[in-house]
Amino acid sequence: MQVKGISYLAEGVRPEDVRRDLRVIREELHCTAVLVSETGTARHALEAGLDVWVRPAAGSDAVARLAALAAGAEELRLAYPGRVTLLVGNEFSLFTPGMIPGPGVFGRLWTLRRFGRLLGRRISRRLGVMLGEAVAVARREFGGPLSYCAGYWEQVDWTPFDVVGVNLYRSGADPEGYRERVGRLVREAGKPVVITEFGCGAHAGAERRGAGSFLIVNWFTDPPRVRKGHVRDEATQARYLGELIEVYETQGVHGCFVYTFATPDFPRHEDPRLDLDMAGFGIVGTPPGDPAGWTPKAAFHEVAGRYRG
Repeated sequence: MQVKGISYLAEGVRPEDVRRDLRVIREELHCTAVLVSETGTARHALEAGLDVWVRPAAGSDAVARLAALAAGAEELRLAYPGRVTLLVGNEFSLFTPGMIPGPGVFGRLWTLRRFGRLLGRRISRRLGVMLGEAVAVARREFGGPLSYCAGYWEQVDWTPFDVVGVNLYRSGADPEGYRERVGRLVREAGKPVVITEFGCGAHAGAERRGAGSFLIVNWFTDPPRVRKGHVRDEATQARYLGELIEVYETQGVHGCFVYTFATPDFPRHEDPRLDLDMAGFGIVGTPPGDPAGWTPKAAFHEVAGRYRG
């Protein structure tokens, strides 16, 4: 693979700790690229020797914020030629009200899981319009390569893009089917394919939940609690990431971005009922209220070994 990456969220992290984290990502994880959501972090990453893929933070106003982000990305591209890629957005159909019925992201996820096939044409039609607007905005400001982080259910016309980008989590009990799907995607794309998100939680059974790993938490209690019957298992997360990186290497994928370095909203806790980290996607664990005080998990070492190899 040409792109060995991970996503990184700098919100709430002090600049000096951001720079430290990015050095760790480059030197200890052996990443070649990082996916970020603002140009300040992107500049720190470039200075650390990482290529950057920049995308607007997910939300209903992503296209409105894209122009400023694209202009900032263009400044970085001119300063660091060949090292900046702009992603025009992330799973627009899920994060934009109106494409999928439902109140908020959770409501739209529920609708998608149950009625996704019936909504296919509606999603594709509205998504096509929004992507057309986003590409036009991006091209006015940015002269480098463009991509988009598509949900696995989204049908995208990739003609105006330079790279096919797909968030492709593995779930269920058919790992060979996932491998075949990745291979088919690469064969049919006609241009480089990058898996822009993949990962799972650090608990027994997370390898079958994939993107749904966070659902083992009851988010409506105060504080949120892990539902009964779930056990922390870092080896599950590590094995999942290692297996998927191996799939991408053997199926001709151009690159991938592990989701994600840290998830401070899923803090680690000694009490298993409050240990939200087992439901989060971070390859480091963070204590409550201290996003800079992370410690590596088994997945950190697995990714480092795969990327170094």
